[in-house]
This record gives sequence, structure tokens and C-alpha cells, in this order.
Amino acid sequence: MSLPSDGPPAGPPAGSSVAPAGGPGPAPSLAAALRVWARIGLLSFGGPAGQIALMHREIVERHRWLDEREFLSALNLCMLLPGPEATQLATYAGWRLHGVRGGLAAGLLFVLPGALAILVLAAVYLAWGDVPLIEALFFGIKAAVLVIVVEALLRIGRRALLRPLHWAVAAISFVGIFFFEVPYPLIVLAAGAIGYRSARLDAVVAAGGRTLPPAGTALGTATLWATVWLLPLAGLWLVLGGDHVLVRLAGLFSVLAVVTFGGAYAVLAYLAQAAVDTFGWLSAGEMLDGLGLAETTPGPLILVTEFVGFIAAARTTDGAAGWSFAAGLAGALVTLWATFAPCFLWIFTAGPYVRRLAGAPRLEAALQAVTAAVVGVILNLSLWFALHVWLPGIEERHLGPLRWWHWPEGGPDLASLTLSAIAAFLLLRLGLGMAKVLVASAVLGVLWSMAG
Repeated sequence: MSLPSDGPPAGPPAGSSVAPAGGPGPAPSLAAALRVWARIGLLSFGGPAGQIALMHREIVERHRWLDEREFLSALNLCMLLPGPEATQLATYAGWRLHGVRGGLAAGLLFVLPGALAILVLAAVYLAWGDVPLIEALFFGIKAAVLVIVVEALLRIGRRALLRPLHWAVAAISFVGIFFFEVPYPLIVLAAGAIGYRSARLDAVVAAGGRTLPPAGTALGTATLWATVWLLPLAGLWLVLGGDHVLVRLAGLFSVLAVVTFGGAYAVLAYLAQAAVDTFGWLSAGEMLDGLGLAETTPGPLILVTEFVGFIAAARTTDGAAGWSFAAGLAGALVTLWATFAPCFLWIFTAGPYVRRLAGAPRLEAALQAVTAAVVGVILNLSLWFALHVWLPGIEERHLGPLRWWHWPEGGPDLASLTLSAIAAFLLLRLGLGMAKVLVASAVLGVLWSMAG
């Protein structure tokens, strides 16, 4: 079994002036590439769409390290893989230029600035989150985040619901997860199988002439990086036992890393309900606060997982009387490892397949069905957040496998409804950027608190 020692089978050495295959310009030195990866990591605001646009401008247009075709082929592959597609696209570009060390550098520099920001903000949140001014700020942010999730639902829905089959998959996914709490991984697997099967029923066949890399090479690479990912987490389990909060975090986020098709919003419903309802690590309002922080910092939106990991470990370790920064740091590190280490596994294993798998009809049909299911999952997330933000004190009830919600006697929170309506007008009608809407909503939350 052969293992690739440092990246793609054919590529220029670091510092070479020879253009990389698929790139019209000269390959940069590793030091020059590191400066660009650091710049992208510091400026990667605006969610996956903005981050991918930034990478396209830097990698394709400005530096000409990859051409348009390879960039789009890599993006298509990243959309097929689980995990944050923008992180994986950065990792692929780094790997394509400088092998494994380049992929590690690009991926880490894309994530680290946002991860450091979330770490600091999570600690500030636990230390001063109950200060009236901070509470008022996050009161406004919650209303804006809810609208941002709805905007993501509309945007993804317009792109994903292309056929009657997709509408049916979205509807079944919503009913399954909202009313019957069907696990998100099961929804992803079922949707992918339906999409793959639909391609066969439509008599779509894959294009011929696709020569795949040796199976032994791919298997060896996958085994190596799966070991790198899972061995430290297994050691954690052996040392601490299965009931420790760090081990529970490692298990939850390792599962999420395998099923996060469709972007961060898709998995937030599963994460929010697991963290809030199953484990009780934080409240629904705090989950919204964490999402708001992730929206306003650089890096992938999936960094909200770090916020959850920090809060869960910091509180659980020290008990209800206080919290521990050291424990929170451990929880954040475990969460980051379980969330992002698989990105390197997927890219280093699948990287050689970029050109050969691009446009494979059956995979494309499976991805379309999964994305349609994501629409139903995000609709579930939107309603779940809305119920907890607009109807404080709402109670979840069960009748056999059916889940339903009991309307609280106090009725809706008019302040949250009003701020959400204003945020919706700013974002959906006036078209203001996400950051401006979050800032405006935070300021309105403070003003509302001062007035009331």
C-alpha cells in the first residue's frame, strides 16, 4: 500500500517558478502563499458565499495560482463532501500548490483567526453575559440572527428546489425532523440514496473515460488521516471515560463532521437540539447568541461549534456555582479538533479526484437531493429558533413518537417580534449586509432596553 508523502502526485516544488498544473501563473513560494492564506483568514467575513468569492479573487484573479475550471471543479467536490466547504476549498488550494504542508497551512490559517475570536468572545460572554448592557446587545442580535437564518432558507431553497422530487424530499425532511425528531444523519443518508436512485431511474449514466487513482493510494491516505483525527479522541475516551463532557463533545462533533452536508445552517438544527434539549449544555437563547458571534467573526460559520464546546465544558466542569476558563479552553480545543481535522482527511483523500469526479451525474443527483433535504432541516431550525425567541416559556410535549409545542399563557414577546421585523426589513427589503444588520439590531436592543 503506497502513501503519498506530501500531496498531489504531480506538482512543482515549493518556491518553483513553474506554473502548477491547471494554473496559468507561476507557483508561489510557501512563504508568499502563507501571507495570502493569512490575509484570507483575517478577511473571511460574510459566510461561505463571501469567503469563496474572496478566495476566487485572490487565488484565481489576482495571483492566478488556479484557473477557473480547476477552482470550480474543486468547489464542486467540496460541496459533495461533508464539512465546511470554504475551509475545504482553502485546504485544497494549499494542497494543490505545496502538498500536505500547504494544505495544512491554508486550512489552519483560514480557521485560526475566527477560532481565537470566538474563544475570547465566549469567555467574555460567560463572564459578563448577565450584565444588562450585554444582555440588551444580545437581545437585539437574537432577533437579527433569526432573520439571517430565514434569509439562508430562502436563498438555499431557490437554488435547491429544482424538481417536484426536491420539494417532496424537503417536505418529508421537515416533517421528519420537526415533528418526529428523526436524526439528521439518517435524513442525509436517506436523501442521498433517493437522489442517487432518481438518477438511475432517469437513465442518467456517468461519463466514460474517468481513470481513478489507485485504490491502495486513496485507502492509505484515508487510513492515515482518519487515524490522525480519531486516535487523540479515542485516547481521551480511554483516560476520561464515556460520560465526561469532553468525550461527549468529541463524540457529538465527530458525528457532525461526517454528516454536515449542505453547510453550517443544515447542521445547526441537529446541533442546537442536541446541545439544548439532549445534553442541556446551554439554552436556546444562548445558542442564538453563539450563532450571532460566529456571524460577526472571520472564518467559517461552523465555528459556532467552538462556542458550544467552550460553554459546555466550562460550566459542566465547575458546576452551577461558576465556570472554568481552563475547562472551557479544553472543550473548545476538543470541539475544534473533532470539527476540522476531518476536513484534511476528506481533501487529502479526495484531492486527486477533483477533475475525474467533477460533474459525475449520480453524485450530482445525490447532492441535489441532500441539499433539498437541507431546506427542510433549515425550515425546522427557523421555526425552532422562532418558537424560543418569540414565545418565551414555550414547552415541548410528546405523544408517542410525535412532538408538539404547548403555547405559553403569556403569549408572544412583542419586543422580539418588533426587532425581528425591523431586521427583516433591513436585510430582505433594503439589502443591507449581514454585519450592518447585526450591528443595527444590537443597537436597537440596547435602545429598547433603555426605553423599557
